[in-house]
Amino acid sequence: MVSEEKIIEIKDLVKDFKETRAVNTLSLNVMRGDVFGFLGPNGAGKSTTIRMLLTLVKPNSGTIKIFGKLLTSERKSILKDVGAIIEKPDFYNYLSAYKNLEILGRISGREVKQKRIMEILEIVGLTERKASKVKTFSHGMKQRLGIAQALLHDPELIILDEPTTGLDPQGMKEIRDLIIFLCKEQNKTIFLSTHILSEVEQVANRMIIINKGQKIVEGSVSDLLNEADLKVSVEVIEIDTAERLISQSLWAKKLLSINNHKMIFNIQIEEIAELNKYLVSNNVSVSALIPTRSLESYFLKITEEAA
Repeated sequence: MVSEEKIIEIKDLVKDFKETRAVNTLSLNVMRGDVFGFLGPNGAGKSTTIRMLLTLVKPNSGTIKIFGKLLTSERKSILKDVGAIIEKPDFYNYLSAYKNLEILGRISGREVKQKRIMEILEIVGLTERKASKVKTFSHGMKQRLGIAQALLHDPELIILDEPTTGLDPQGMKEIRDLIIFLCKEQNKTIFLSTHILSEVEQVANRMIIINKGQKIVEGSVSDLLNEADLKVSVEVIEIDTAERLISQSLWAKKLLSINNHKMIFNIQIEEIAELNKYLVSNNVSVSALIPTRSLESYFLKITEEAA
């Protein structure tokens, strides 16, 4: 359950690389229990921000608080409760999944017992492959093993940087289901950086869109999608009559396409009933009216407006 407690609090964060400003006065808040989508096109500053969260890159200015503590002064106590995957996780390919987690636990400086390793392998769905060499794993299995590595010390916050990059649809679904499980069943807060918009739409409750290092918009996924226009599919019996009526009306400007007995409109939610009434009152039988809303169209609209 999401609470009002701020797990991540970034304020006026700036990072320059020579002549390039990668992150520009960025501010955001992640609450306990969030699956927080960190969205932006490639080169928007997402990875740089994550590296600053993990103290791998030092900001030029601004502040980062995690668990209410200032990162610059309480780095060690903060990071012991943070798990992360940055880009592609690396493993000892000729060792088993179990042995990799055992070694990585030792490297982290914290004792990880056999019971904990087995629990994590079960969480990520790799129990049956615990003795298999990592070199035999698919890309998706390696990504799940990477999440297992991030879970070794039972962190409160998990930071994932593009965890579904390069995965096939099945692999993406497995990672998506795992993220939902970790949040709902393991009470983890998830900070999910991605440019795959459909992933955020399906797993995140809150999100931010950044572009050129700056925040464009931040809020709940449902509220932000409510601001977007709808694509409405209208299936009719009398398609010739419907096409003629629409062509002679103001609805023509909002008609995107016609295919067989289906017309696609780009309209706002309050216009759906009005469109339906117009067709029915002109003796057109509407057999189906299906609204869909896309985070992708909203994302493109927002980033284009900010360009």
